[in-house]
Amino acid sequence: QVQLVESGGGLVQAGGSLRLSCAASGRTFSSCSLGWFRQTPGKERELVAAISWIGNRKYYTDSVKGRFLISRDNAKNTVYLQMDSLKPDDTTVYFCAASSRSTYSTKQNEYNYWGQGTQVTVSS
Repeated sequence: QVQLVESGGGLVQAGGSLRLSCAASGRTFSSCSLGWFRQTPGKERELVAAISWIGNRKYYTDSVKGRFLISRDNAKNTVYLQMDSLKPDDTTVYFCAASSRSTYSTKQNEYNYWGQGTQVTVSS
């Protein structure tokens, strides 16, 4: 069992930066792959970034490549999403999720545990 709590969301101007954190509890965190998703009302939940259990493999959706960086610190049971050059289109709720797969998955239904979400708002 893994419990996830996100933090770090907020309001920022376009071009600014935010770093999201997701703190996990549970003994199996270090063996889980992790992902950051986002969902705007009326749209499907989108995988933004994912990272394998030891952090050597990463995935980014095309719209955030070169702007976002996912990382994890297994000693701290935390995964991060550094978001730079933010755009108004990045405005939405961001969710952290954990999968029992050691390599990351791009499929929502392969993520077993979810956080409650944190709001990111980028003003123009």
